[in-house]
Amino acid sequence: MKQKIAHADILPAIIDPLLTWYHAQARSLPWREEPTPYRVWISEIMLQQTRVAAVMPYFERFLETLPDVSSLASCDEETLMKLWQGLGYYNRARNLQKAARIIVENHGGRIPSSFDVLLTLPGIGRYTAAAISSIAYGGSHPAVDGNVLRVITRLLLCPEDILKDATKRTIENALQAVYPEKQGGDLNQALMELGAMVCLPNGEPHCGLCPLRQFCLALEEHCVADYPRKQKKKNRRMEKMTILRLETDGCFAIRKRPGKGLLAGLWELPHLPGHASPEDIQAWCLAQGFRPQSMQPLPPARHIFSHVEWDMTGWHVKVAPERLMERHAAYGKENANVLQWHSPETIAREYSIPAAFQYYM
Repeated sequence: MKQKIAHADILPAIIDPLLTWYHAQARSLPWREEPTPYRVWISEIMLQQTRVAAVMPYFERFLETLPDVSSLASCDEETLMKLWQGLGYYNRARNLQKAARIIVENHGGRIPSSFDVLLTLPGIGRYTAAAISSIAYGGSHPAVDGNVLRVITRLLLCPEDILKDATKRTIENALQAVYPEKQGGDLNQALMELGAMVCLPNGEPHCGLCPLRQFCLALEEHCVADYPRKQKKKNRRMEKMTILRLETDGCFAIRKRPGKGLLAGLWELPHLPGHASPEDIQAWCLAQGFRPQSMQPLPPARHIFSHVEWDMTGWHVKVAPERLMERHAAYGKENANVLQWHSPETIAREYSIPAAFQYYM
């Protein structure tokens, strides 16, 4: 039995004013101007946990290099990771490619229009499946993301924890009951736009500009800031490390991370656990087969992931180009577990270095 949401009788009345507002106020975004299934899919994956302004240049560059499903399916991993560098959550890109290969093999290269079929593809959950099927194909399934949850819980004074799947499904079902046919794409984008531009998550929302203010129970009760409700997140685990910017003859050392775990398969600067002393760094360098010539401390940096936070110190270490290091430099990418030495230009052009290490690049 589907759980019902209180005050859902308000929802039918919001459709017309919401669509009128959206058609007059919607931002001009590249994926909206040409909402093909591929462009909608790529944009929605990029926009997960990433701001619109940050996504736009990545979207344009990605589409220029990989303009369709077949090019994405056949792209080599290094190129794909380089295109994604800086967006974070790199498994999004890997799942894009896995899904693209399935689409080529099982669907003739055409992105499915069915919500249920889209759900079977890697990296596509209920929100993304609804967004693709509605925006690109005219379906009427509600796409419930954080923006939509915020708008609806304030509108209906819904006290449930929005981090729970049950809450998301309840709101999805309530919207599904009032979504008219053939307008699902505009309605989904209107709710997202309202949450992004008016019904803001932090600070004061622009209630005076909201087309739904006459229906909003939280505004009526003067408790907008109390919604949405969600359980407090656990504290992140703190990890200390020392980043080494190793240089010789204008080239810098990088190495590939393991194929599993955090930032899997990406390239990094070598580093030591904890906040290492100069003596620890010198001993590590000698153990690797090269001799430090000078060491200069770099400013501390902090990088936050979803469940862990890195507290980093850094050192710029110039090393002598001794024979063992020259042998390291000769190894190709297939021997990526050892250090690779490249110019800054080559690293910037060919290697995907996560943002956590960019502080020291």
